[in-house]
Amino acid sequence: MRLLSFVAGGRECFGAVSGDGVVALNDKIGQPDLCAALAAGAMEAMRRAARESKPDHKLGDIKFLPLIPKPNKILCAGINYRSHAAETGRELPRQPSMFIRFADTLIGHGGDMIRPAVSDNFDYEGELALVIGKAGRRIKPEHALDHVAGYTCFVDGSVRDYQKFSVTSGKNFPGTGPLGPWLVTTDEIPDPSRLTLTTRLNGQQVQHATTDQLIYAISQIVAFCSDFTALSPGDVIATGTPEGVGHSRKPPLWMKPGDVLEVEIGGIGVLRAHIVDE
Repeated sequence: MRLLSFVAGGRECFGAVSGDGVVALNDKIGQPDLCAALAAGAMEAMRRAARESKPDHKLGDIKFLPLIPKPNKILCAGINYRSHAAETGRELPRQPSMFIRFADTLIGHGGDMIRPAVSDNFDYEGELALVIGKAGRRIKPEHALDHVAGYTCFVDGSVRDYQKFSVTSGKNFPGTGPLGPWLVTTDEIPDPSRLTLTTRLNGQQVQHATTDQLIYAISQIVAFCSDFTALSPGDVIATGTPEGVGHSRKPPLWMKPGDVLEVEIGGIGVLRAHIVDE
């Protein structure tokens, strides 16, 4: 099942993809948004409603919102591919190296990714992200995937000159984190280590890797995060980016207004963003 958040007819909704359409689920399962539906344990109710209902909207007629528009937490793994560690000259982390993003950094599929006025060092990082479906604290790695609702695409848009002196500032400019287009539930992706990620800038491939190359597997990342914070349904965890980022190229490859960025993950889909100036 593919779940998404969107706007149609001036109303913020969530729903399930059905062919080339969307089944709106708010009223059908009595929940205001996807985060609340996950917290209510409504996965089977959503699946049943999606199966038994006709689409309410065409995919081409909706405006995509960030998959989880206002997550309680966005936790991101840095330096989690060996190839990316090598290109940046960094040592391999001795444990997952996590940082935090704010909810207002997120945008939906097809939206505008904003290059801030204070910098032109605007870089892409295509990533696999997961959404927590079941709350937990101090989760053991062997049980970690039981707490995952599904997987999606993410762009960790980075303002590199700010990141040099502060990771928090370089990763938290508004409108720099596309998330979506939808959540593919875990029944369709039983093994997230067997996915292929490709990032394209203006149609040219700039990143390509498989998720079995992660230094810390998804189960390890979820378990580690749950050690220092309670994980809640709707929390987003990004798993890191592979080699090929713009700042490691010679000369650097920065995103600029008019560019189109795409992250494609096999089994999930394509997340697209248009680069604009603030």
